[in-house]
Amino acid sequence: MRKFNEENERIKRRYLQYLKRARRKDASTVQKAAEGILRFEASTNYADFKRFHIEQVNKFQDRINAEISKATGEPLSKSTIRTILTANKGFFFWLADQTGYKGRIRHSDADYFNMDAKGQRVASTVRETPYPSMEMTRHAFNFMPEVTEADKRNKAIFAFLMLTGARDGAVASLRLKHMNMIDGCVYQDAREVRTKNSKSITTFFLPTGDAYLACIETWVKFLRTEKLFGPDDPLFPPLKTGQMNGMLQVVGFERDIYKNANAIRRAIKEAFSRADLPSFTPHAFRKTLVKWADTAYPTREGF
Repeated sequence: MRKFNEENERIKRRYLQYLKRARRKDASTVQKAAEGILRFEASTNYADFKRFHIEQVNKFQDRINAEISKATGEPLSKSTIRTILTANKGFFFWLADQTGYKGRIRHSDADYFNMDAKGQRVASTVRETPYPSMEMTRHAFNFMPEVTEADKRNKAIFAFLMLTGARDGAVASLRLKHMNMIDGCVYQDAREVRTKNSKSITTFFLPTGDAYLACIETWVKFLRTEKLFGPDDPLFPPLKTGQMNGMLQVVGFERDIYKNANAIRRAIKEAFSRADLPSFTPHAFRKTLVKWADTAYPTREGF
């Protein structure tokens, strides 16, 4: 059980509410801010923020620069370090205006959370994102089983990504009513679908292969005729578990959308692993499709 400082918890709660309600930051941004501030607080052994001094920041910078990521076993990336420092810089700048802290913290104190120029350059470096070739995606798709209902759903997810290049968050939140199989498109309604920047998008299916189109057509028909799913039911539903023969087993599908895109990412990763190929994320498909279109349709008009 971790330590905590009651006074710190109260002021952090106020700041996170400020980010959410006044700055209108989304939940993931607020969560990253909370995690970054907690890292600094832990480095001071949860000392009261009113006892803040610059040496704490210097030690904290040394600490995170030497920290090893539990996920990768490598030192924290410069972009991760920048995110942590930026979270604390914003917090202490805000703290300098709060009653009880004004006389102890100055706005300029927040500048000690800046990265050095070299670290900033490294953190801002844009790296080439790995992506599968069209041949690799076709190979992985053909290797995907269709034994269980979950298998069929996962294969339909793969096919849908190859037809649309949609973002995984949007895919996880689509409902049957958003599909237009007659015109060959999907309407990503920002009122219900988690699109980037809450923009509504009509995406027409790309001519990437008859197998992908046939797969998604079969899946939509299966949901409507065999599972009796209606317009407001999810296009790619989560698995439903229940007791069968005294054991917890998959008994069908839920009738609500996924809360996040983790299952979408997992399905794609498993598809490539099963085909003995490097793992890729759903987002990598977007680059695959752009590279394919550049080759298949070399003119801007064709593209």
